[in-house]
Amino acid sequence: MGVISQSPSGDFSAGGDPNELQRVLGVPIFPASLDRALTHRSYAYENGNLPTNERLEFLGDSVLGLVVTDTLYVGYPNLPEGQLAKLRAAVVQMAALAEVAKDLNLGSFIRLGRGEEVTGGREKASILADTLEAVIGAVYIDCGLGEATTLVHRLFDPVIERAARLGAGLDWKTSLQELTAGLMLGVPEYQVEESGPDHQKSFKAVVRVGGQLLGDGAGRTKKAAEQQAAEAAWRAISAESGTDEESGDDAASGPEPTGP
Repeated sequence: MGVISQSPSGDFSAGGDPNELQRVLGVPIFPASLDRALTHRSYAYENGNLPTNERLEFLGDSVLGLVVTDTLYVGYPNLPEGQLAKLRAAVVQMAALAEVAKDLNLGSFIRLGRGEEVTGGREKASILADTLEAVIGAVYIDCGLGEATTLVHRLFDPVIERAARLGAGLDWKTSLQELTAGLMLGVPEYQVEESGPDHQKSFKAVVRVGGQLLGDGAGRTKKAAEQQAAEAAWRAISAESGTDEESGDDAASGPEPTGP
C-alpha cells in the first residue's frame, strides 16, 4: 500500500511511492511521466502550478477507447453496432474505471491538494477514473501502443466479460425505453430530487410510464439514481407482460469472445 507523505510545502497529500505503483502495473514508465499522471490539478495549483495529469488523461481516454473497441469488434463478431456501443459504454464509464483503479489501490498514490484530501478525494470515482486514464496515457507515451494495449487487456478484459453478461443491465434507461416502445406504453419520464452538501450529494429518482409510477431509485449521482429507477420499472413491466428475458439479451446470448 502507498503511504501518504508530506510534500516540501507541508501539504500531507503528496501520495505514496510511485515506484510501488510501477511495480503493481508491471510497466516501465519513466518516473517523471508517472508523477505527472498522478498529479491532480488541486495539488498542482497548491504547489506552484505544476503540470497536471489532464493532458495525459485526454490521451489515455482515447487509447483505452481504441483498445476496448478493437477487443469488442474482434471478440464479438455477431453483435450489431448498437450493442457494441452499449458494451463499450459500460466498460469505459466512470464507475467501471473507478473500480479498476480501486483494485490497483490507485487512490493512495494520487497527489491531491488539501481541499480534495479532506473531502475524500482519494475515493472519488471521477478522480480515480481520470487518474487511471492518465496512467494509461503515460504508458502509451513512454512504452508505445503495444505495452498500453497489454495493460488495458490485463485491467479491462474481466470488465468486458462481466459487461457482456449484463444483458438489459448494460443500460437500464435505454432498455426500459426500448421495452416501453415495443409495448407501445409511451416514453418513460423521470423526476429527480437531490439533497446534501455539494461534496456529498445524494439523489432520489422516480420513473413514470403512461403516468403510472413504476420504479424508484437512489444513488450518489443523478445517473445512478435514474438507472436504479429504470431497472425497477423494467423488471415490473417485464414481469407483467411476460417479456422478462434479461438473460436472452444480445450481449449475453452472443458468442463467447474470440480473444483480442
